[in-house]
Amino acid sequence: KKDIPAVNFIIHEIHCRRNIEICPYCSDSIPKSEMKNHIESEHVQVTCKCRMKMESSLLKDHEASSCPLRPVLCQFCDIQLAFNKLQEHELYCGARTEPCACCGRNVLLKELKEHPQVCG
Repeated sequence: KKDIPAVNFIIHEIHCRRNIEICPYCSDSIPKSEMKNHIESEHVQVTCKCRMKMESSLLKDHEASSCPLRPVLCQFCDIQLAFNKLQEHELYCGARTEPCACCGRNVLLKELKEHPQVCG
């Protein structure tokens, strides 16, 4: 998959046929001696804690950005909880009140950011 000078092409092609394989899963060029390790480390199926199956190379991204059980922080109380529980928790948590330091009025936590604009 690289440009080779015409003079070296035949020697290069012989070398590649002996030493390089194309991965059947990702089509990368892999040295034959490393193919077994490549498949085991990149393409073996693993199961996430959310019970979704995927290639091991995709697990880290899944856990960081799309797993429903990935840890996230509540914007109101900074408690860490699973992403799939966040919406329900924030509905409850944002409905709690705190007194405003300026006007003393009880303000919903979900409205606390906008409150200074209407305070006083």
